[in-house]
Amino acid sequence: MIFSRRFVLGGALAGLASPALPEPPTVSPLPIARPTTVLAARSAQASEALIDAAKLGGNVSFAVIDLRSGQLLESRNPELPMPPASTAKSITTLYALDRLGPGHRFATRLIATGPLVGGRIEGDLVLAGGGDPTLHTDHFAAMARDLRAAGVTGISGRFLVWGATLPYAREIAHDQPVHVGYNPAVSGLNLNFNRVFFEWKANGAGYEISMDARSETVVPRVNSVRISVVDRDTPVFAYTEKDGREEWTVAVTALGKGGGRWLPVRLPELYAGDVFRTLAHAQGITLPEPVQVRTMPGGTVLAQHDSADLTTILREMLRYSTNITAEAVGMSASGARGTGAGSIAGSGRAMSSWLAERGIEGTRFADHSGLGVETRMSAGALVEAMAQLGPAAGLRGLLRPFSMPKESGAVPLQVSAKTGTLNFVSTLTGFITAPGGVELAFAIFTADEPRREAAGPVEAPAGSRSWINRSKTLQHQLIARWGKAYGA
Repeated sequence: MIFSRRFVLGGALAGLASPALPEPPTVSPLPIARPTTVLAARSAQASEALIDAAKLGGNVSFAVIDLRSGQLLESRNPELPMPPASTAKSITTLYALDRLGPGHRFATRLIATGPLVGGRIEGDLVLAGGGDPTLHTDHFAAMARDLRAAGVTGISGRFLVWGATLPYAREIAHDQPVHVGYNPAVSGLNLNFNRVFFEWKANGAGYEISMDARSETVVPRVNSVRISVVDRDTPVFAYTEKDGREEWTVAVTALGKGGGRWLPVRLPELYAGDVFRTLAHAQGITLPEPVQVRTMPGGTVLAQHDSADLTTILREMLRYSTNITAEAVGMSASGARGTGAGSIAGSGRAMSSWLAERGIEGTRFADHSGLGVETRMSAGALVEAMAQLGPAAGLRGLLRPFSMPKESGAVPLQVSAKTGTLNFVSTLTGFITAPGGVELAFAIFTADEPRREAAGPVEAPAGSRSWINRSKTLQHQLIARWGKAYGA
């Protein structure tokens, strides 16, 4: 049973203020108090009326608890496994902070396997990834400048790229459209969230097209990923690989006069090497085409880029809901304790086991981002994790402030939350400060899975937008009701 253990942490108010990350108890000490008051019963009845009015179909599940007392104030289907969507990133945040520590940084290095003689490396140059999910083109430009400042103008050997610090995954989830940038490959060497920018402009009877790795300061062309315009209506995009290069085609009928979009990269290490080679050339450094290797060569570090600290990375991940960041930090967290099992799915299982060790059971993570539909957890398990583990980890400070609609008679609330959205799936979890300083944790899951499955792998199936809007309205209404019902 999800609610067989108490949510409350020892010394609740002290735990809310603590910046430390103490080892939590392996089991929660006391049974949680269930909602038995007349007030809770009336509020639950009112919530049912709101759910009926939303006309979502499928399933609706939620749980809300008082952080100070640990009391479950109200719930609906709290033990029903459902897709958490991107609210799973809240758990990934807790997992990564516990396993890696808030000050962890990811290092990307340039390593020479031989000595530097007269400006030339007598050996190979290795571009070695350290699992950084936030690496972008400007960082490579700075590393190329550093390499030139070290006196390098060329190499006698190969230009190697290595990303085996993390298991390679061709994509995060198998049921997404082929061209969406939020479902790229994952590796230990990731550039621009493993996306390439496709730009087009009508030119007479045809199109000017390009693929680049643009950033704030430079726009290097990409050679390892190509695209061509073809005369067809559907599919809009199609993808293949040929001789170590990625090949896209796009339907001419979808282009219009001009535009651009990010496409996912499936061969991230070769893509990163391609971009760095171009940037190195701009600094007067001649490199051959990159060659991917699985075994890391030894040598001397000539240049290095260190990421921001993990806390900063996680705050940005929660704000922008970047899937590749969740997968990279999640697998890094598993790898730090040797429990990753060599894949995204294996690392997801390790995260489920980590929760179970803390008395939070019944989760099944197939990934760390919530993008895959195989991931399942209940609203009860999520709110228990938020309440038991979130305060000591400082999770609320990492979540975005959540704006509530202004309604006549509504009580003022401070809400920090993480949203999650898939086709016909909408979820929300976070913290509420209600009048009188009452602190609540909550999780809301809504999903019409038969309708999602029927829609198939498309970006915006018919009816999905209006369904999501109705779900979000329901979420706002539930939060407003809880704040009014349980605030002091």
